[in-house]
Amino acid sequence: MEGCACRALELPGMLLYAGAWLCVLGAVVSPRWLSMSTSMLPVESYELGLWETCVVQDMGGMECRAYDSLLGLSPDLKLGRVLTCASLAVGALGFMVAIPGLSLVNGCEEDGAKRTLGTAGGVLGILSGVLCLIPVSYVAHVAVVRFFDDALPDVVPRWEFGDALFCGWAGGFLLALAGLLLVLASRSTGRDPPPPAGPQRRYQVMNTVLARAEYV
Repeated sequence: MEGCACRALELPGMLLYAGAWLCVLGAVVSPRWLSMSTSMLPVESYELGLWETCVVQDMGGMECRAYDSLLGLSPDLKLGRVLTCASLAVGALGFMVAIPGLSLVNGCEEDGAKRTLGTAGGVLGILSGVLCLIPVSYVAHVAVVRFFDDALPDVVPRWEFGDALFCGWAGGFLLALAGLLLVLASRSTGRDPPPPAGPQRRYQVMNTVLARAEYV
C-alpha cells in the first residue's frame, strides 16, 4: 500500500517537474516580459525581454535586437538573467538527481540511498522554483512602481506585464509543488513494515513462552 502511495506521488511529481522546467525555459527565452504600446504609434508595440527587445507590427512582423552591453542593463534585468539561469541549472540538476531515487528505477537498490536522492531532488526542485519566482516578481514590482510614478507625465507610455511573467510565475510555483511531491514521496519510501497481525503475534508469543518453559 505504501508503494502505491509512493508511486502516486512520484509519477505526477516528475511529470510536473519536467513541464514546469520547460515552462521556466520558455519564460527565460521569451522577449515578452514587459510590453508597451502608445497611441502615437498605434501600428507598433514594443516587447522587452531578458536578452532582447522587439518591435511588433500590427501586420504580424517582428524585429528583435539584442542588448548592446550587459553593463547597460537595468538592475531588474540583470537580476533576472542571473537567477533564472540559476533556476534552470538547479532544476535540471534536481531532475537528474531525483531519477535514481524513484521506486520504479532499479539503479539504486538501497532504500536509504533512494530516500536521500529523492529528497535531494525534491529540495532542488523547490529551490529552483524559488529562484524563478524572485526575479519574475521583482520585475513585476518594478513595472508596477514605474507605471504609477506620478513624476512621469500621463502622455509618457509605460511598460506593462507581458506573457512571459505569467509563464514564469506558473513555472516557479509548479516547480516548487513538484519538489514538494518528490520530498513527500521519498519520505514514504523504505519505511519499516507494520507489526504482524494479532493471531500471528500471539503465535510468536506462545512460541517464546514454550521455548522458555523448555529451557527451565
